[in-house]
Amino acid sequence: MHDIYGRNLDLNLLRVFVVVAEAGSVTAAAERLYLTQPAVSAALRRLASTVGTPLFVRAGRGLALTTRGERLLASARPHLGALVDATLSPVAFDPKTSERTVRIGLSDVTEVWLLPPLLRILAREAPRMRLVILPVQFRTVVEALTGATVDLAVTVADALPAGTRRIELFTGSFVCLFDPRHARIPKRLTLERYLEHEHVIVSYNGDLRGVIEDHFDVQRRVRVSVPSFQSIGALVDGSALLATVPAMVARDILRLRPHLKTTAVPLALQGTPLELLWRGAVDDDEAIRFIRDRVVQVTKDLWSGA
Repeated sequence: MHDIYGRNLDLNLLRVFVVVAEAGSVTAAAERLYLTQPAVSAALRRLASTVGTPLFVRAGRGLALTTRGERLLASARPHLGALVDATLSPVAFDPKTSERTVRIGLSDVTEVWLLPPLLRILAREAPRMRLVILPVQFRTVVEALTGATVDLAVTVADALPAGTRRIELFTGSFVCLFDPRHARIPKRLTLERYLEHEHVIVSYNGDLRGVIEDHFDVQRRVRVSVPSFQSIGALVDGSALLATVPAMVARDILRLRPHLKTTAVPLALQGTPLELLWRGAVDDDEAIRFIRDRVVQVTKDLWSGA
């Protein structure tokens, strides 16, 4: 490719050249371009200087293209037309035929309830679109969004960089999950009994602190700490362990293990809003907007049927 930037070629000069060639005169071209005649003439001189040869010659009261000018016109006109079309024409997005791949950051809590219905919608409405799911949580979502690792994310979040868009999907609550065959949990669980009991917790830091320790000045008797909610049902099932989990997680676990039970958490634990997040830079991306709208749709359908 020629070093057009090194030669200081102003591409606006080509637009002036094409209009002059089509109009046949500087005066007519100046009217079309809303420029003065001296400005058009100066642009033609600059372009001829860059090309290294005259592009027009006088022909009566107008101008005629030289051989070099004719060759330049034949080459420049279709490219300029394509540039104008690319600039002014919106990119057509058809979900039925789109083969876009959209990268979504999901927390382990979200993946279980969101992904299956979302994929069913895509099977009907956008059968060629593909999703890449990446793990995110509140400590990693900022890096994932700012680094464009994901196109959008569904998780809880604190402070976000300027330009980040966010929609609150819902605010969930927490419950205590246990196996009544092994854990003796009263109908009304007191804080004292809660703290005396052995717990399985989820810690994203890989320590013995979970959501309760982060929000209250207490420390539970932790028997095991795991990095995600995926194994909570299996760990509680058949054991005396108590797990404090989002109600949404408990609901999915109880579908598979209906013999387990839940009870209220004996602390004023407020749920954190689950949000749909994306960078403002992709706000106008129709494919990503399509997926965002379907995520919102899945969430509304889920909660309307809850």
